[in-house]
Amino acid sequence: MSWIRDNTLNWFQHLAIRILRTGHVPKHVAFIMDGNRRYASKNGIEKIEGHTKGFDKFAETLQWCTDLGIQEVTFYAFSIENFKRKQEEVNGLLNLAEQKFQRLLDEKDKIRKHGLCVRIIGNLSLLPQNIQELIAETMILTKEHNKGFLNIAFAYTSRDEITHAIKDVIEGVQNGDILSEDIDENLISNCLYTNYSPNPDLLIRTSGEVRFSDFLMWQISNTCIYFTTVLWPEFNLWEFLNAIFYYQRCYSDIQKVIKIQNMKQIIQNSRQSTYIDKLHHKRQITLERIYLSNI
Repeated sequence: MSWIRDNTLNWFQHLAIRILRTGHVPKHVAFIMDGNRRYASKNGIEKIEGHTKGFDKFAETLQWCTDLGIQEVTFYAFSIENFKRKQEEVNGLLNLAEQKFQRLLDEKDKIRKHGLCVRIIGNLSLLPQNIQELIAETMILTKEHNKGFLNIAFAYTSRDEITHAIKDVIEGVQNGDILSEDIDENLISNCLYTNYSPNPDLLIRTSGEVRFSDFLMWQISNTCIYFTTVLWPEFNLWEFLNAIFYYQRCYSDIQKVIKIQNMKQIIQNSRQSTYIDKLHHKRQITLERIYLSNI
């Protein structure tokens, strides 16, 4: 299935979206796509078919977000903890990922037309070389797009993300780029995989699990959380719109909390700014090396 779907909504669904768009629409929505394996068991199919159905739902949901005017979307696709599953399932997931990233590159003209910037957040060093190359090519080819932003958390956990951010900060101090007194929340935030993204306004988790599974734990302190019992492949437009409506009902309370926290002015000094630029340049060079290794 294509990453960019054609619009298939009927007039009534379009009407519902138009009504919700008159309210506050979240700028950034994150999804924990849970329930693929249970969906497979429920329907008597192989686990990898459940994951394939999950990708189909991912593409459909991405289209709904576009229709609603949501600017940025983050999907939790593959946790580092998933490597502990049976090797057959892990291999199946990685093969599926390779196929889908290759499909994305095959559709690069469509991606360019929609102006979609694709970012993969996670520890890429844990992935096979061929997938690293596909990811690097995807991120480099779409980095200048700015009409919409798609983040895919792959080989990701918050603990790993924060650990690497702390290591980068320690390295910066050891190299004399920053001083210990420069270390603050803002510096750490800018060293995370998600440094280019605003924190999510809304987080949706499917399948009835009421936990975060080590996903964006640094970023969701002020995020509206919506849990649903629906398995991810069965997630539908109405459940999605219900989550948006829930966010709109919570909006004023969330904004009060954010306003109080924003009263503390964040001032970034020149050492911090210079180091952050240096760090991001280093990460970009690493991506380019991975990409060029396949040419």
